[in-house]
Amino acid sequence: MNTHARNRSAGFTVIEIIVVIVIFAVASILFFYQKSNLQTANLDERRKTAINSIYYNLEEVFYAKNSYYPAEITSSNLTAMDPALLTDTNGVKIDDKVDTSTLDDVSKALLGNEDTRLSEYVYEPINCEADGKCKGYTLRVMLANEAEYIKKSRHN
Repeated sequence: MNTHARNRSAGFTVIEIIVVIVIFAVASILFFYQKSNLQTANLDERRKTAINSIYYNLEEVFYAKNSYYPAEITSSNLTAMDPALLTDTNGVKIDDKVDTSTLDDVSKALLGNEDTRLSEYVYEPINCEADGKCKGYTLRVMLANEAEYIKKSRHN
């Protein structure tokens, strides 16, 4: 009778091993799901930070100095901020556009009159004069976990 009890306590049953594997699998799935959510939230925060930085630079520096908004945003006209913030989370600068001269006729037809911007960050100047002086603008970016993030000029 002692030998039977000793053999029984020497290892794990198949059920115990399966339970441990299932618990480990569930924990792994939850970890990777949460990690993905955290990465997405981090990207959204980076997008908001960049839009806010551009917005405050336009309002507090550029407009205060020039009394108008630029027709385009570049690192040369927004000098009071880190130029890296003008690059979106995909590594595309806010002023990068598709070179339509290299596209075939089918691709051009698909684009139509669509905007040819590549960046996640969209700067839309409003009421611009021929010399590039604008009265207002809208900044926008699409977020993964929230609605579109929009900032509008103070001095329309």
